[in-house]
Amino acid sequence: MVEHITLRDYSDRMEPREPHDPLSGPRQRLEVRAGGRTYVLERTADLESLWESMDADQFGDDERLPYWVELWPAALLLADWIAREPGRVAGRTCLDLGCGLGLTAIAAADRGGRVLGLDYEYPALAFARDNARLNGVDVLWTHMDWREPGLAEGAFERVFGADILYERRFFEPLERLFRQVLAPGGAIWIAEPAREISLGVWNELRDRGWRAERLTTESVPAATGGGYSATVHLWELTRQT
Repeated sequence: MVEHITLRDYSDRMEPREPHDPLSGPRQRLEVRAGGRTYVLERTADLESLWESMDADQFGDDERLPYWVELWPAALLLADWIAREPGRVAGRTCLDLGCGLGLTAIAAADRGGRVLGLDYEYPALAFARDNARLNGVDVLWTHMDWREPGLAEGAFERVFGADILYERRFFEPLERLFRQVLAPGGAIWIAEPAREISLGVWNELRDRGWRAERLTTESVPAATGGGYSATVHLWELTRQT
């Protein structure tokens, strides 16, 4: 299980935040203890200004909202599960879908994986790059839309993502991506909170030739505390032979 999470404020060490620039200004440091390891992540400390800077265009069909700035319970469970057993990723090509602040990619790289972290939001990738450096691991980062992936067929032995099925419209592009990039004999790990919108996803994937197995279900505390916890399921997808 995720052992503990602490939040530290480094706002006095940074210059004032520039308007519409989440990369400048004060930062918070999160320390996550998972799988017997401690990972350090930084994010903007001025979350209120970040949300206030959103304009109407960012609330359109794509909803370019800064979800990436949060460390969601699903990401905590996925990183913990990866870090518990190095053999799950060591020496394998790994793709982290919607990498956000980089926690799961960093955990996989720390455990010997050769990791590509993918996100649709450039600020997320910039923080993820800095966070990889803080943790002393090498990760390749790419700014890409998973609806139009520029990735080689069968390139990844491990594909994983946390909280990536929170909207129904993501199902079709993700399933196509899974088929495209997963190497023969590979596995996909998806950590999803228990929510109604994803209840039918696993049977639908089975109907399309995937083997879907729920590996674990755990109650995971929110990164920022407050007594909030979420029930998160971790699923494994493999191709049926």
